[in-house]
Amino acid sequence: MNAEPKILKPLCVAFSFVFFAFVLLLPLFTLFSEAFAEGFDAYFAAIIEENTLKAIRLTLLVACIVLPLNSIFGILLAYAIAKFDFQGKTILTTLLEVPFAISPVIAGLMFVLLFGSSGVFGQTLDSLGIQIMFALPGIVLASAFITFPFVAKELIPLMSEQGNEEEEAALSLGANGWQTFWFVTLPNIKWGLFYGMVLTNARTMGEFGAVAIVSGKIVGITTTMPLYIEILYNEYEYIAAFAIATLLTLLSILTLTLKYVIRKLESRHA
Repeated sequence: MNAEPKILKPLCVAFSFVFFAFVLLLPLFTLFSEAFAEGFDAYFAAIIEENTLKAIRLTLLVACIVLPLNSIFGILLAYAIAKFDFQGKTILTTLLEVPFAISPVIAGLMFVLLFGSSGVFGQTLDSLGIQIMFALPGIVLASAFITFPFVAKELIPLMSEQGNEEEEAALSLGANGWQTFWFVTLPNIKWGLFYGMVLTNARTMGEFGAVAIVSGKIVGITTTMPLYIEILYNEYEYIAAFAIATLLTLLSILTLTLKYVIRKLESRHA
């Protein structure tokens, strides 16, 4: 078998660095440069502006609601798929791919058709004084729908690989179901769970399409950070838009850092 050409390795490495420099580093550098184009005072003034702070608070609030919901759902779903055989298992596994297969805008439209004023449940909700669309519940629902597969997708292969032996041993020694889950199952999946939670949190904070449909983009009320960035940009408030964009970028970088740390800890404890 012929050996690889000596030039192949440095060529591939060089191409990778050049590619990432143009599609990742250059845009990031341009973003931060434009955000600080008028100095630090203008940058920080945009960050501490009232509607900006409301957008930040709403983004963090939605993440704080969606993350535990999808984490619990992901654990239960992964446990059911990985540990049990039942009719419809293949269908359930396939349904996990739905948020990846459809556009987020379509997901938002589905919730409007369900919970909007002229939707399936709209009149009933209006009569009860419950508002889903153009309010926090709609944003949470849309964000949860888009992000619900992440935890389960991380845990299903992990749980399937581990099998049921340790849980069965714990049950045979007298542990109840909760004790078995808390002291046997959860420690075995903790790194995969953390990783799935990091991905869920990142996607929740950065979601635009579905949230744009269900929120109504009411400034100061239903605008998350991505939505407010678009509004400011369309109003030619470039410095403010870029400033908030850098903040969202820093949150994404923090997420990537957590992802890297989790992978390092996982390999260290493997």
